[in-house]
Amino acid sequence: MTTDTDSTSVRRAEIRRGRPEDAARMRALRLEMLADAPLAFLETLADAAARPHNEYAARVAYTSAGPNNAQFVADPGGRLVGHAGGTVAPDEPGLTVIYAVYVTPTWRGSGLLGDLIDGVADWSRACGRPELLLEVVVGNDRAYRAYQRLGFKDTGVRVPHPTIPALNELQMRRPA
Repeated sequence: MTTDTDSTSVRRAEIRRGRPEDAARMRALRLEMLADAPLAFLETLADAAARPHNEYAARVAYTSAGPNNAQFVADPGGRLVGHAGGTVAPDEPGLTVIYAVYVTPTWRGSGLLGDLIDGVADWSRACGRPELLLEVVVGNDRAYRAYQRLGFKDTGVRVPHPTIPALNELQMRRPA
């Protein structure tokens, strides 16, 4: 269990790899993610909402085991409140690319972001990948500062946003 605190109470959320039985809750979290931060993810809310449940279930099953892809969730019981994925970098075998990082607004500032990144980092090291990389939309200063606090360093590399040509993303790295 991970302990997170806010000004009024102690909250707990287990950080763990997503499991097939989480598919409906992971779908609900995905729709929340896309509604709250549409520029941060690679699909639209409309596309995600139109996807049938069996596709979500298949994706969760695929990432629930093995060394190449994983999705970690923050589960306080009830609805999921955070997510971070990791995947092997095809051209850099010692690197895990972190993707789809999200913490629901009421849990922001609670330490949950660091706990999710730690979950991906632990998995990455166990798979023999000692380094992490993530991308942040240029101008998303809140996310940039949060990742800096977690030890990520701006590499100076800028890449086009994969779906919005007018935007760029910056790459950040740190040891797993």
